[in-house]
Amino acid sequence: KGIAPMLPPEIQRIVLLIGLAAVGYLLILAWTEDMEAAKTPAVYSDAPLVSQQSSMAAAELPSVDEFKLIDSDIPAETVAPSAQTTLDTGRLVKVETAVLEVWVDLLGGDIARVQLPTYPISLDQPETPFLLMDRSAGRTYIAQSALIGPDGIDKTGARPLYDVEKSTVTMNSGGELILTTTLEDARVAKIFSFTPNSHLINVRYEVVNLGDQAKNMRLLTQIKRDRLPPPTDETVPLAPSPYLGGALTTPDNNYEKVDFDDLDEGSFEAATVGGWMAFLQHYFLTAWVAPADQATNYLARKTSDGFYLFGFTGQNQSVPSGATGTWQASFYAGPKDQVVLENIAPYLNLTVDYGFLWWIAIPLFKALTFFHDVVGNWGLAIILLTLLVKGLLSGFSAKGYRSMANMRRVAPAMKRLQERYANDREKLSKEMMALYQKEGANPLGSCLPMLLPMPVFLALYWVLLESVELRQAPFIFWINDLASMDPYFILPLLMGASTYLMQALSPQVGDPMQARIMKLMPIMFTVLFLFFPAGLVLYWLVNNLLSLAQQTYIYRQVDQAQAAKAK
Repeated sequence: KGIAPMLPPEIQRIVLLIGLAAVGYLLILAWTEDMEAAKTPAVYSDAPLVSQQSSMAAAELPSVDEFKLIDSDIPAETVAPSAQTTLDTGRLVKVETAVLEVWVDLLGGDIARVQLPTYPISLDQPETPFLLMDRSAGRTYIAQSALIGPDGIDKTGARPLYDVEKSTVTMNSGGELILTTTLEDARVAKIFSFTPNSHLINVRYEVVNLGDQAKNMRLLTQIKRDRLPPPTDETVPLAPSPYLGGALTTPDNNYEKVDFDDLDEGSFEAATVGGWMAFLQHYFLTAWVAPADQATNYLARKTSDGFYLFGFTGQNQSVPSGATGTWQASFYAGPKDQVVLENIAPYLNLTVDYGFLWWIAIPLFKALTFFHDVVGNWGLAIILLTLLVKGLLSGFSAKGYRSMANMRRVAPAMKRLQERYANDREKLSKEMMALYQKEGANPLGSCLPMLLPMPVFLALYWVLLESVELRQAPFIFWINDLASMDPYFILPLLMGASTYLMQALSPQVGDPMQARIMKLMPIMFTVLFLFFPAGLVLYWLVNNLLSLAQQTYIYRQVDQAQAAKAK
């Protein structure tokens, strides 16, 4: 007396499962909060470091054989001395535009750092621009350009030290940074041209030959990098790592990758007209682009001191005495914006790598950007894209759902057959096939609604993973970055619930073990989707809800048709 009555076992089991689910949810939330708290804010030095060496190391310049130069005085690769670095801001000039912050080292005119002010490093640090390139105590990622050859001004023993009028220049409306120097028999200008709101920099040499003899030189451009991953980790947990390495276009392959492991085994060489050499990472890239009509030799290799070089040389040019020679190339440092990259050079847009489903991903991205232009929100654009895809596949899905409805209708008869012929598998198969034929049911057709969206899902996965447009793109309420996971896991949980409802409406086929495995699918999907980008989970959730609506409608149609036949 006075003791509360015990709950039925079924209710106890449900209460226990709900309690365990709540505890698990809170534990995952606490774990993600601890992981975020453990991240230290990114802090950069005021300027990149500069080398105390008076020249480009021999290991950074190509040998005669590697670029097939004629009468070149550039020596073959030797073991370079270790490069000491120091903070010498007097040797640096900083250029600021609306979209770029670039530091140029006056020794040789190399680009020693690039920051992107319109791309914050994270939502928590909106005032800190993304650091793309840098030369620091723990990192080397710079862009080099030089004039080499028999009379080149950049030699292993001496690179020119340029002069400049100002150490800090602001060019929001575009302009030129002009570096100048006078050598014994040449007057040199190295000119960096900046265009408003563009990440593309034109680099041009103008050399006046003050000597009595003609001078022969050619342009060398290269990206020098260590093997370390980017300092800012923007990868998605449980997802494939985005490509980190070099890429170029060749006559045989519009988009060819050259990664670190390839260069550990040996150098890479190619020759073409025009083209580009790039280094790729998640969302961003750098690239040297050759003039479209210039015969170009490409080379990627590893130096003896452990760095990796990705670059090219242009055609040799002879400058008569008293004449002026001009060499130029373009350097891109910025986001993987497909439209922009396609306008810069042929096939440069292929650096936005969508994998083997690119033929689906590219139309998806174009549709997604169209919807975004209309509604101005990437989350709403994903919903509209889901509606479009579902509409295109609705005819195929309808056939599958009708088959599922028939399968569910014949499930009691099928169960009786399984009980009657439990010990005769051959007879059971024959009777089940006869039943399927009689009732118009197709067990394979019921799988169609699940399989049809999968290629689109995988293609959209790569679109969300690779498209910088969705980086830090907000949706509504708590979703402030569609390219990262839902911080409160609300979308994955709703997606899991919708998957459970879809499964509850589906016919149970196969033996009891298969049925139990299928019941675990919603849980497995939910756990997997916890760490997927919120935009991808949003697509799958909306797709599930639309499928539920279509499934329920078709089931009702089939039931009504069967009821009319029974009359």
